[in-house]
Amino acid sequence: MVEIRIRQTEVGDAEGLRDLYAMPRAQAGTLQLPYPALAMWQQRLAERSGYGLVAMVDDLLVGDLRLAIEPNPRRRHVASFGMGVRDDWAGRGVGSALLGAAVDLADNWLNLQRLELTVFSDNAPAIALYRKFGFVEEGRSPAYAYREGRFVDALHMGRVRLP
Repeated sequence: MVEIRIRQTEVGDAEGLRDLYAMPRAQAGTLQLPYPALAMWQQRLAERSGYGLVAMVDDLLVGDLRLAIEPNPRRRHVASFGMGVRDDWAGRGVGSALLGAAVDLADNWLNLQRLELTVFSDNAPAIALYRKFGFVEEGRSPAYAYREGRFVDALHMGRVRLP
């Protein structure tokens, strides 16, 4: 069994993130555009907004999750997130390791009460992962985004943990 190690995102992860989101399946599950530039990832990491987690196997970055806490004072109990897993590591526990770490951070360290996300409706593996961690479907947006020459719907999912 391979050890998946979760750690905070670092500025030096730009190349690994570029490579991850250049992969067809990882890219298709996000709003990323083809041909991601290294400079874009360097800039994003330099800005350091929210909480970033990466999944590592040895020295290979295999997954990414960014938790963004809402800035509005009336919604500071809420965070949204986006995540991606390298195509060649999909289905091998990377998503579970990342999401488990993010839920632990949200529940036990940041005292967040609500986590929310948007996922393409045709991404069955991701939807199953989110349900495994207690997320429920809260709504649907038809023609949410344009991908590979057609419009795709998105589901809005949430997980609420009230005191």
